[in-house]
Amino acid sequence: MTHRFYRLIALFALEVLAIILIFQVFSSVECRLTEVETACRGLRSAMIRGLCLFIGLGLFVWFRPGLRARLLRASEAGGYEARLWGFAHLAGLGLIFLPWMSADPATLNRDFPVYMLSLSLGAFLAGLGALFLLVPRGEVLPLLRAGGRGLVAVVVVSLIIPDLADALAPLWWSFRWLLVATFYGVAVLLALLGNHVILSPERSTIGTGDFFVEMAGSCSGIEGFALTTGFFVIYSVLMRDTLHLRRLWLIVFPLALLVSWLFNVIRISALILIGDRVSPELAVNGFHSFAGWLFFTILALGVLWVVQAIPALHREPAAARPPAELPPLTHDTNAALIAPFIVFMLSSLLVQSFWQEPAMAYPVQAGLVALVLWLFRRPLLRLDWRLDPVAFLAGLAVGAGWLLSAEPGASPAGLAQLGSWALAGWVICRIVGIAILVPIVEEAFFRGYLLRLLGGGTAWRTALAVGATSLAFAFLHGRIIEAGLAGVVFALIALRRDRLGDAVLAHAVANTTIAIAALVGGDWSLI
Repeated sequence: MTHRFYRLIALFALEVLAIILIFQVFSSVECRLTEVETACRGLRSAMIRGLCLFIGLGLFVWFRPGLRARLLRASEAGGYEARLWGFAHLAGLGLIFLPWMSADPATLNRDFPVYMLSLSLGAFLAGLGALFLLVPRGEVLPLLRAGGRGLVAVVVVSLIIPDLADALAPLWWSFRWLLVATFYGVAVLLALLGNHVILSPERSTIGTGDFFVEMAGSCSGIEGFALTTGFFVIYSVLMRDTLHLRRLWLIVFPLALLVSWLFNVIRISALILIGDRVSPELAVNGFHSFAGWLFFTILALGVLWVVQAIPALHREPAAARPPAELPPLTHDTNAALIAPFIVFMLSSLLVQSFWQEPAMAYPVQAGLVALVLWLFRRPLLRLDWRLDPVAFLAGLAVGAGWLLSAEPGASPAGLAQLGSWALAGWVICRIVGIAILVPIVEEAFFRGYLLRLLGGGTAWRTALAVGATSLAFAFLHGRIIEAGLAGVVFALIALRRDRLGDAVLAHAVANTTIAIAALVGGDWSLI
């Protein structure tokens, strides 16, 4: 019966592969061609994050033998409940495949708004059924607690890997030589395979025969860099007691990025040959970013498998310490620092999936975050919340710097369609959320949890923790330089007197400054 778990994992992997092949290779759904582009991209983002989370949790379980044994024992349970969740999983798959079975593939983009509900509900049912097929409901909470803080870190890193790809994307264009290297790498490989290569460097166009492609963002391979980085972080956290971390990051990681780049050159060359000799439509759909995520995921896992097999990268584990007795979950300070951030991220994913203009659904997101903060109010209220003038001034400086470096943007178009009362309600929710809720949620996670988790008694570990948390904070906010510097300021404020409340105050003052500027100028793109 213990093999049931692995059979289910293999089955779910094949289902994910089938979904990607059907919707992104054989009948490509292009969000920009649908009438609900934002919702379409939100649903695609949810699927990519789900894929990353699936792999991240798989790595976590695989490198935790005790937890894996417990999970295998829990998964042996069958009976009526397992059959019920199996039916829910199959029903979800049916709803996912319904658009493909009932519509001409060429009309999927045109009729996508009609099928959005079917796809979203199907993904929810299929995912929930898969979860409870693997783990009975009664075992979920005990297994989560057995995973401890490491499990939370893996979940967070897995969920933000797509954000890492988005944050790295501008670097591809900033370092023009990387794009040029890929362009000519493809040309050289095609020529070595005996093809007559026609290229136009001015337009970044390359091809052979009658098939040509313009190498743009979808050909960048940045997904491979993001996946490799994200999974290396997960792997180094899980195996930190037995790995030579310096060798891993200074030697193996750069080589892994090089392998990812070479793989991207091979992938583009292969798709060009498929377009010339087999099917142009199949090749064009194969360039789709979702297909790239699948291929680069396989590559990243292969690299980690090689790393695990090299003895020189490993050392003897430190003496095992008995696990600490966990306090009840409702009174756990760590849970209070982590849970609001997870709800914040999931609510963001929710509004991106079901609202054409996600900003218009901000009251929903603010309400969910406020609810989880209320549930964990007791541990949070026990923190030191005294006013610190230094934190106040630092927050003003961060807010002013953010405004001075901001580029002009457009406010949500849907605001013009709201009545006076609805608009006032939206503005109040937005200001309360950005000035109060967001600072608490983000500082609790980044400076209250991650900074403490990564830091240590030495100066270099503290510096590393400040840099890592500030970089993660920057990826979340998109503006890498400005948000990264803000993260450093908030971290230093938190470390100054070892008080999380000071970092929350600085963040709140900064956000309030920005919110006031947005309110006065009517430019809601600032927040």
